[in-house]
Amino acid sequence: MPALDGLAKSKFQIREMCDADLTQVVPLWEEAGVSRPWNDPGTDIAFARKSPHSTILVGVVDDSVVATAMVGEDGHRGWVYYVATSPQLQNAGIGRSMMVSAEAWLVQRGIWKLQLLVRADNERAKGFYERLGYKDTGSICFQKVIGDAAS
Repeated sequence: MPALDGLAKSKFQIREMCDADLTQVVPLWEEAGVSRPWNDPGTDIAFARKSPHSTILVGVVDDSVVATAMVGEDGHRGWVYYVATSPQLQNAGIGRSMMVSAEAWLVQRGIWKLQLLVRADNERAKGFYERLGYKDTGSICFQKVIGDAAS
C-alpha cells in the first residue's frame, strides 16, 4: 500500500483486533521488524486477546491492517508492545495515532502510567517515543523465563 493520501487518511480507523485480522497482523509485525524469533506471535496474540486486561489495537484502511499496538495493564501500570506501522506508511502519523489510542484505552481503565521497552540499539524507536513525550526512566529491566517455557 502506498503512503496514505487524503482519501485513505479519511478511511483510517483504529479498533480492537478481530479473528479475521490474524493473517495480516503477524506479517505486519515481521515486515515492521517488531517480532523476534524467540517470541511466538500467535501465542502472544492469543494471550493478549483472552484477558480483559489487554487487547491488540489495529489501525485499518478499508480491510487492510496497516498498524498495531498491543496494550495491557496490571492495575497500576500500562504496557505497550508490538507497536508497528507498515514500513510504506511510516512517518505519516499512524504510529502516533496508535499510541494515542493505546493511552486512551488505559486511561479508560483508570491507569495513569504507561511503560514500554525499547531495545538499547533502536535509536529510531527511541526518537519516536521521545517525540511523544516518553522519557527514559534509567531503569534496568530484569527477566527470568519461568514455568514450562524455562525447559
